Amino acid sequence: MIQHRSIINVADNTGAKKLYVITVLGGSKRRFGRVGDTVVCNVRGADPNGVVKDHETVRAVLVRTKKEIRRADGSYVRFDDNAGVIVDKNGNPRGSRVLGPVAKEVKQKGFTKIAAMASELV
Repeated sequence: MIQHRSIINVADNTGAKKLYVITVLGGSKRRFGRVGDTVVCNVRGADPNGVVKDHETVRAVLVRTKKEIRRADGSYVRFDDNAGVIVDKNGNPRGSRVLGPVAKEVKQKGFTKIAAMASELV
């Protein structure tokens, strides 16, 4: 579960190092974000030649969380870190590669381009 002021890793090649969560999109009372949710973030540390710049405000889709996800078949899946992929306003990824595993809930929520670019779909 990701909330306001959480710091998450970046799972793409946009040049950002860390993301500082400002808010979780999806309602005024929305407190936590789970896999597949969109969050508004601030870039903390960025490569000078990258797509995004340091302290830029961006949107990101959560692709991995430490908090386990319960699936319909009764199984649970969790990851070693909290990570997101930087996207534009239409939900298209700004980078050209997605690094690390991605939960299949991301594809089910409509982010098929992120799922297609991922090296591993869990």
